[in-house]
Amino acid sequence: MAEELVLDIKNLVVHYETEDADVHAVNGIDIAIGKKRTLGLVGETGAGKTTTALSILNLVPNPPGVIKSGEIYLEGKDVLKMSPADLEKMRGNDVAMIFQDPMTALNPVMTVGDQIGESIAIHQNLSKKDAFEKAKEMLKMVGIAESRAYDYPHQFSGGMKQRVVIAIALACSPQLLIADEPTTALDVTIQAQVLELMKQLIREKEMSMLLITHDLGVVAEVCEDVAVMYAGRIVEKGTADDVFNHMRHPYTEGLFDSLPNLKERGEELVPIKGLMPDPSDLPPGCAFAPRCPYATDACSQGVPALTAVDGSSTHFVACSAYNNPEFGLRGNKDGR
Repeated sequence: MAEELVLDIKNLVVHYETEDADVHAVNGIDIAIGKKRTLGLVGETGAGKTTTALSILNLVPNPPGVIKSGEIYLEGKDVLKMSPADLEKMRGNDVAMIFQDPMTALNPVMTVGDQIGESIAIHQNLSKKDAFEKAKEMLKMVGIAESRAYDYPHQFSGGMKQRVVIAIALACSPQLLIADEPTTALDVTIQAQVLELMKQLIREKEMSMLLITHDLGVVAEVCEDVAVMYAGRIVEKGTADDVFNHMRHPYTEGLFDSLPNLKERGEELVPIKGLMPDPSDLPPGCAFAPRCPYATDACSQGVPALTAVDGSSTHFVACSAYNNPEFGLRGNKDGR
């Protein structure tokens, strides 16, 4: 029996078209998230992660952003074919998003209770008074005293603001929560608290989540599935166990090699050489080839397709080096 999907993205292509350049932000990605599953979308800044998230909500700023092709199904409905009225019903109700910076996500001249209640009133047809009472309950759920519903955002710390943003996102119990770097602006202690809160609430409300991050530690803590994104393409995807313990793509290996190893304190970090390519001038073939220590002439001949790893039904990699049956990452050969 096929897995029931909350989100199914097929061949999504998004460009930002300006007078100076045509920026290829997302270049034909496929992503699927099952019910009650959490997918971590990881990659460096500029990989196209946030553009992917905005596409799910059909919020890519146009101009200059253009969704050139693809399909995005949310619980079987094609988001890209929805009317403005249907999109308004969907956003905040069926799918909600936690943005990177809680400092800018909140309206400074509205109380937090009114901001949480606004979404509830729109989607649940409640009076302003009843919506405000529900907002108090949401604050309590995220660990904030109900009395603080009358306070303004500037009266909250960064961690408390992020809890308020989470309360807004979860107010209407969406089927899919998109969390875009939800802990980036927070210190390490508060990060841990917010992550634990999100895990608990997702479990209780039986939601699915797309977690966008560059922090592999956060992915290990929260996600069951992982997709690695580079220059607008998915280069590897699988379960967390597939990607963390049986990585196959050189870029994935590079991400892990650049992390500190607490067991081997004397080892130097090995950063990935070079920079992400200019998305308005991508190299031919595999976009990672100019930075890849395993690259051969064949890597520039064509864009590699995602193919199953050793016949796996969950683990896929896009790397033409595997056309050679002898090829393997050094870390895998070393038994890492």
